[in-house]
Amino acid sequence: MIPGGRIHPRQMKQMMKKLGIETEEIEGVEEVIIKTSSKEYHFTDAEVTMTTLQGQKTFQIVGEPEITEKEEELRIPIEDIKLVAEKANVSEKEARKALEECDGEPAEAIIKLMSG
Repeated sequence: MIPGGRIHPRQMKQMMKKLGIETEEIEGVEEVIIKTSSKEYHFTDAEVTMTTLQGQKTFQIVGEPEITEKEEELRIPIEDIKLVAEKANVSEKEARKALEECDGEPAEAIIKLMSG
């Protein structure tokens, strides 16, 4: 809080300029997406302000995001694909599909391919 009460917006801009702080409203923002390892935040109607202080830029987003959970992607090692393909005598493509259906478990995938 500024001692003595309120400050005029023009005075605030002058003080910020003296301190080397610049702010800029980014016009025409259509969408902002923030991706994390587990979620995505989609802002479709957001106000974005960029602040520059000592060469460092920060962004402020004002709006209500739509939050979606990311599905966990199953990563299957190539060694497992080759092992299943060799043991079940199938293509690597078929081996990968079986591994995906068996949550990446090679033994399960081999049994599935050999019994079906």
